[in-house]
Amino acid sequence: MEYLKVLFEENGSMIAQGILDTLYMTFTATAVAYIFGLPIGILAEVTRKGGIHPIPFLNKILGLIINIGRSIPFIILLVAVMPITRIVAGTTIGPKAATVPLIIAATPFVARLIENTLRDVDGGVIEAARAMGANDLQIIFKVMLPESLPSLIMGASLATITLVGYTAMAGIVGGRGLGDIAMRFGYYRYQTDIMIVTIVLLVLFVQIIQNIGHMVSKKIDKRGKGEN
Repeated sequence: MEYLKVLFEENGSMIAQGILDTLYMTFTATAVAYIFGLPIGILAEVTRKGGIHPIPFLNKILGLIINIGRSIPFIILLVAVMPITRIVAGTTIGPKAATVPLIIAATPFVARLIENTLRDVDGGVIEAARAMGANDLQIIFKVMLPESLPSLIMGASLATITLVGYTAMAGIVGGRGLGDIAMRFGYYRYQTDIMIVTIVLLVLFVQIIQNIGHMVSKKIDKRGKGEN
């Protein structure tokens, strides 16, 4: 216990800043990725063969974009988009810069999550809404999204957890955060204690996000069953 006290007295401010940087990168990238990924995922589901408004050509383009985006390993993407990062963020170092490749990596992942989640909506519910005169937009926003909300929330927690792992990789190219601390001190300077602390903190983040997502999703599910 005394050893941990000394460790945090000497490195507490650095670890605290690493936590803040990790949270900033994770939640900023998740939010922006959903801004871009949500409409792409909805369009991919709506325009597929058997969707509520099939457009095969557009669906193939969207599918290609999503597949290409998901196929590039994040560590390669970090380096490949550095020119874009410099234009958007004005730098290639720090949390703000790391957020750019995080958004690019997360957007196709989010789009696929949204597409797959909406595909699980009961077709009978959609047909019933159509029979009552609902148009495509009404079906999307009043039937498909509300019906799949619990699964969408679980998907959001999964996307956020994935980005926590990506932020750790961003530390390799100076993205800061806990990943950067683990690399600079735990790996390069052989400070195993700091490496262990960063790993424990990252595991805690993942567990907290997963538990919150599960709790909120379960609560919404119960509410829906109660109303039915």
